[in-house]
Amino acid sequence: MTCYDLHCHSTASDGSLSPESLIARAVEQGVDVLALTDHDGTEGIAQAQQAALNTTLSVIPGVEISVTWGSNTVHIIGLNVDKNNVELEQGLKEIRHYRQQRAEKIAERLEKSGISGAYEGASQYASPVMLGRVHFAKFLVEAGHAKSINDVFKRFMVRNKPGYVSGEWASLEQAVTWINQAGGQAVIAHPARYKMTATKLKRLIAEFKTHGGAGIEVVSGRQHPEEIKTLAKLANDFELLASRGSDFHSPDNAWVELGRIPELPKGVTPIWQTW
Repeated sequence: MTCYDLHCHSTASDGSLSPESLIARAVEQGVDVLALTDHDGTEGIAQAQQAALNTTLSVIPGVEISVTWGSNTVHIIGLNVDKNNVELEQGLKEIRHYRQQRAEKIAERLEKSGISGAYEGASQYASPVMLGRVHFAKFLVEAGHAKSINDVFKRFMVRNKPGYVSGEWASLEQAVTWINQAGGQAVIAHPARYKMTATKLKRLIAEFKTHGGAGIEVVSGRQHPEEIKTLAKLANDFELLASRGSDFHSPDNAWVELGRIPELPKGVTPIWQTW
């Protein structure tokens, strides 16, 4: 059986492995088809594809776009995108520009709370094109301000805490449109992770489909079996395709490994059947 993992990250965003190391690990883990879906950028794709040339692994060019929908931040994955598409790249460039502004604000707020050197410290862990909250978290742990990355997010990165800056991302329509213009398929990433009521989640999915969305991630890392059943039903109810991805970021997270996630449940239509 072919092993698909259609959601993972490299050092081109907030992952800890380079695209080359990520490919090597995916091969070791028995993955056959891997989508590199770095946050708001496609810089790692060419390296990943080059690294996979002499392996049995197929690399799907992807991206994970940050979206503001109502009061929520949601993530939309693009699979099989043309990374050179002008509309997509311009949209991602705008988001990355905002990410840079947000990073500067996070550093300013941490400075006011008595933590100096946060911007420079976080930059040591970041790629040249993306400085994100995880990089600040790594700095704060290393500097002794927190015990773990999870501790950082609880104590510094949530509303009313020193390092919190609200997100102002792309709209749902923009993200789906950019992906479709780049010849890709749009997928809602880890829908069960958003703190939404069932009614609100259905509204998100309905609007997503109206804009041309193709699928939802029915299976994702760290997911309860009941959530998989619920998402499979939603995929069928809205006549959407089903995707599967680990959302792998680092070997340090032993509970999330490349390819080591449940298979899609019976009765859904895998997104790869349309390829």
